[in-house]
Amino acid sequence: MNTFKVSVQETSNNAIIKFEINAFITKHQSFEFNNIDDAKQSPLAQQLFYLPFVKKVYISGNFIAVERYNIVEWHEVQDEVAEQIEAYLNDGGIVIEETAQAKKVPVTVYAESTPNPSVMKFVANKKIVTALFEFTSIDDAKLSPLATELFHFPFVKSVFIDENYVSITKYNMAEWQDITIELREFIRSYIENGKDVVLPHAAETLKKSTKQLDSQYESLDDTSKEIINILEEYVKPAVASDGGNIQFISYDAESKNVSVLLQGACSGCPSSTYTLKSGIENMLKEMMKGKVETVEAING
Repeated sequence: MNTFKVSVQETSNNAIIKFEINAFITKHQSFEFNNIDDAKQSPLAQQLFYLPFVKKVYISGNFIAVERYNIVEWHEVQDEVAEQIEAYLNDGGIVIEETAQAKKVPVTVYAESTPNPSVMKFVANKKIVTALFEFTSIDDAKLSPLATELFHFPFVKSVFIDENYVSITKYNMAEWQDITIELREFIRSYIENGKDVVLPHAAETLKKSTKQLDSQYESLDDTSKEIINILEEYVKPAVASDGGNIQFISYDAESKNVSVLLQGACSGCPSSTYTLKSGIENMLKEMMKGKVETVEAING
């Protein structure tokens, strides 16, 4: 079974292409190699240096960035390189030897308040997951070693993890001014030590892998797809900046009702349930005239 999928991402430097992977291939560490001798501790980087146009290889988290010499253009070779990396990973190839010294990149985490007074957002300076996850109890968190450890703090009620941040919902027994520094330092140290935020197979087990999500999307009717596209473009970015997420659940053509799930900071927020529901409802009614009448918001 092919676990790894590689996609090509352009960068602001036309000599450099990022090959993004749907899973982490280093433990939040970064490595830079300037030539094949320099890459002795990375069999994958060494293999890439056999390509005559490869000038430099940078491996970090869930991507590989490759700088080329000017003897080729990326559009001529990028798909072939992506296929080579994908095949190497799926054949169980070693990315970095365990003895390799990582390029030291300090991990910083800052705390950010959200519209929900029970939720604080802890933002890291690097990507920590490739999909979003929500855990509402320690039993629920078996696939996330980080969430499991956070639940050992008695004041942690739920944990929401997205690209580069962790949103924590607290019980009323504690005040943020008493626990924020402790949580921020715990999360920073955890990431810096290269521990698994979620287990490697977590996204697939929870049916959150890119392939599974694409398959679920393709199985929907056209109206549901249109609703999802509107939510992705107009709603999710703003919601994510507040430490939460909104997820499409279903659309009923007869009642013209849309059901959405509120997660992270949005879940249980005194104001967001009404604000989001009415805001999304007005937007969908306007953009999809005659197809949507009501929106039902469910707390995660």
